[in-house]
Parts: sequence; structure tokens; C-alpha cells
Amino acid sequence: MAQLTLPILLLSLLAFTSTVHSATVPKTSKPSSFIKSSCSVTRYPALCINSLASYASTIQQSPKQMAQAALAVSLQRARSAKTYVVQMSRSRGMKKREYLVVRDCMDNMGDTVDRLSQSISELGHMGRSNEDFVWHMSNVQTWVSAALTDENTCVDGFADRALDGQVKMAIRGRITNVARVTSNALALVNRFAERRH
Repeated sequence: MAQLTLPILLLSLLAFTSTVHSATVPKTSKPSSFIKSSCSVTRYPALCINSLASYASTIQQSPKQMAQAALAVSLQRARSAKTYVVQMSRSRGMKKREYLVVRDCMDNMGDTVDRLSQSISELGHMGRSNEDFVWHMSNVQTWVSAALTDENTCVDGFADRALDGQVKMAIRGRITNVARVTSNALALVNRFAERRH
């Protein structure tokens, strides 16, 4: 267990350091009233506002840019979480049951990254005709929903009480954050779809 504890502590310290560093970097823009009002439709509005404030100049008053920025944030965090889970899977001293759960989570996060990437690409290909829009939007909504399901499946995999508490907490915390920003992104995608009609 001591062999497993050191890598977890090092990875947690690295995550904390990067979080503190990003929190101390001065923000170039404040959240606009458009971002605040848009985020009010999400399940985690404070997280939505905080994660999208730096995109204010890109978003302006555009629901499409808002949805794209939200998906970009979700993809960025999903990639980071996937890398973290891969690193955790290489920790020594992990029990077989823990390893299997971590491997499943790694697969789920790989699928999440793929689906969010597809969603961003699809949103960028939105046609001007209503028929094209509905088809592309349906794809985006399906993929973002599937990504959220993958993230929740990963979190649920760590519900077993027999799993090591540190491994469970380290990974669940990361994936839960990704699931929350993905949930927000889906709400903003849906808002864009409703406003377009």
C-alpha cells in the first residue's frame, strides 16, 4: 500500500499545483451578462460561469459560440482526466479489482474524448439550412449525452467499498468535475438548439 500511496500523493500534488497556478493567472475578461444568463439554464451555473469567463470575447452574444466553448472546456478536462487515469493505472501495489475498475474508467474516458471531439467537429459543420441544422444538432446532442453517460459509468465503477479510498477519491473527483462541465455543455447545446428554431 505504501508503494501505491506515494504516486497518488505526487499526482494529487501536481493536480493541486496546476489548479493553484491557473487560479493565480489573472483573467483577461470577466463573465459577461450573456454568459451568466446562459449558464442559468445549467445544472452547475457557478462552474459554468467560472469555466467560460475567459471565453467571453469569443462568445460575445452567440449561443453557438457558447456551446462550442462549453464543449471545448469539457474536452480539455476530459483529456486531462484521461491522462490522469492512465497514470493511475500504472501505479504499483494496486489490487486486481482496483486495476480492473481503473482500466474500465480509462476506456470510458477514451470514449468520452472521442465523442466530445466529434461533437465539436459536428457543431462546426452546421449548415445554414434548417434540415442540415437539425441533423447535425441531433448528432451533437447524442454524442454529448453518450460522453456524459461514459463519465457517469466511470464514477459509478468506484462505488465499491472494497476499493482503496485514495484511488477512489483521486479518480472520482477528477471525473465528477468532467461530468459536471459536460452536463453544462449539454444544457448549452440544447439551449442553442432551442434558440435556433
